[in-house]
Amino acid sequence: MTKQTPRSIDEYIEALGDDKRAALERLRKLIQAAAPHAEECISYHLPAFRLDGKVFIWFGAGMNHCAIYGAETYKGEFKNYETSGKGTLRFQAANPLPAAFVRDLVKARIAKVTHSARAKEKTHAGVR
Repeated sequence: MTKQTPRSIDEYIEALGDDKRAALERLRKLIQAAAPHAEECISYHLPAFRLDGKVFIWFGAGMNHCAIYGAETYKGEFKNYETSGKGTLRFQAANPLPAAFVRDLVKARIAKVTHSARAKEKTHAGVR
């Protein structure tokens, strides 16, 4: 049986166990606080946030961990957390990411996505 893509972050989180649900709700609130104008969405089957149509951060839960995606800037800075892939930072629900880190990560991701979008616009306009 195939797992259906959740239609909302609420639906995604509701399907989790209590510990992961609490950890992801906390992460969600931290992201919302750091980016109050961001819109919640589901992207690549994961909870995500976007601004001006551009997704800048994803998060979710695996079998034995929670994760935030888009942390490539901080890869290697957090020895207490497992990293994998390009910008995946895994953590245990009982050992959540520090609030200041999440805030800084969100701001860095917004800046990166905004900068990339502006660079593309200039390239398409013929300006280099």
